[in-house]
Amino acid sequence: MSINVHPGSPIPRRQFLTNAWNGIGAFGLAGLLGEDLLAGPVTPANGPLTPQKPHFPRKAKHCIFLFMQGGVSQMDAFENKPLLRELHGKPISGNTSVKGELQGRLSFPHVCVGSPFDFKQYGDSARWMSELFPNMARRVDDMAFVHGIKTDNQNHGPSTYHVNTGSQFPGSPSVGSWIQYGLGTLNQNMPGYIVIQDPRGAPCNGAAVWANGYLPAVHQGTLLRDHGNPILNLHSPANLSTSQQREEFDRIRELNEGHLTHRPWDSELESRIAAYELAFRMQTAAPEAVDLSGEPESIRKLYGLDKEHTRGFGRQCLLARRMVERGVRYSLLIHGVQIGSHSWDDHGNVEGGMRKHSREVDQPVAALLEDLDNRGLLEETLVVWASEMGRTPFVNSLEMPKNPGREHNSYGLCMWMAGGDVKRGATVGETDAFSLRSVGKPIHIRDVHATILDLMGLHDEDLTFRHAGRIRKLTDIGGHVLHDVIG
Repeated sequence: MSINVHPGSPIPRRQFLTNAWNGIGAFGLAGLLGEDLLAGPVTPANGPLTPQKPHFPRKAKHCIFLFMQGGVSQMDAFENKPLLRELHGKPISGNTSVKGELQGRLSFPHVCVGSPFDFKQYGDSARWMSELFPNMARRVDDMAFVHGIKTDNQNHGPSTYHVNTGSQFPGSPSVGSWIQYGLGTLNQNMPGYIVIQDPRGAPCNGAAVWANGYLPAVHQGTLLRDHGNPILNLHSPANLSTSQQREEFDRIRELNEGHLTHRPWDSELESRIAAYELAFRMQTAAPEAVDLSGEPESIRKLYGLDKEHTRGFGRQCLLARRMVERGVRYSLLIHGVQIGSHSWDDHGNVEGGMRKHSREVDQPVAALLEDLDNRGLLEETLVVWASEMGRTPFVNSLEMPKNPGREHNSYGLCMWMAGGDVKRGATVGETDAFSLRSVGKPIHIRDVHATILDLMGLHDEDLTFRHAGRIRKLTDIGGHVLHDVIG
């Protein structure tokens, strides 16, 4: 019910309380908002990307998230399962204790597929690694592995969301958005959250993989293109001078800030103000950051830029190192396109597929770890290897196909981390003899997210945002930090 009041007449008590947002509680809110307004204009010194103190001390100031789109086959990469070779061409027998779609697949005719690749132990940690990753194997003592990670869905779309946002449904903030929201960024002339996708195309779910969800819009990832301007619409018109542009931005900011004083709850407006300022500063910083012409030939060869099959991901990894040097908080690197031949989704010919994919990433990933280490940056950079799911040790068929592949397995994801406070050579979790599911208590993806936040100095229970009347966080109902991977 509305109440009309003539100018100059007393305001009825009911309308006063309504306008005051339901009474006394509004005074506390007004105080909080007042502090924001008294802080003055949105500038690099006090904007939403201002560096924030972590909840507790950690070495890592940056995170590089390496996402392999499609579902990496763990028993062909990081898990040596000799029993599968013995059972090659035969079905799995006995109680596997799996449920859902995976249980359904096992109820149909199937045959085990042993890995066609040789495994050896490497480093002081005696880590088993496939022959497909000889370069990464030389850096294996930098890594801590997590085996048998469970996601809540074994379809590409929902599982890609789950690993990258903590939810299998669209609309939630990505891991990078949460980290930037909690820590800000260290360079106010560059986006704090950079995305470098496969030059051949976008991943499953596209830009939703690096979206800000319900967090303020300023925390979405910024996509770097692999040709032309690194960021769309970055450069000014040729007839517009720097001073003219600065004057234009100042006037736009004044108008937006005046608008914001009447809408202090509008995070999109605040983000727009910050975006204008960032765009102006990026015009100098961003082109220099992605210009690889000054990199010595030795570095270009280290990352494989001299070879066609490693050039794409090699450039992505080299750019990630340059982003770390320039204070970017979070870099998401994506290898793989949708769920086609350029992804790790090998339902057929897993041998050929794994050879192709690993050949594209093995040298660049090892180079990234080595280069960061040589520059003293690995200690302050958390590097994470991930995919959206693992694969099955079998294929559904009456007999062994000519070129067998592997199905989806939401119980068998394997990830590794390196750098920062990661405990070198550590192992958490274990899968059964078939690499089908975890042994003991399952490790949920929310536990991995809680661990990533912990390694960045953030407590998952304290990193929250109120949305739609409830307190939201990356780990939803909360995760358990995997302390055994933290040194």
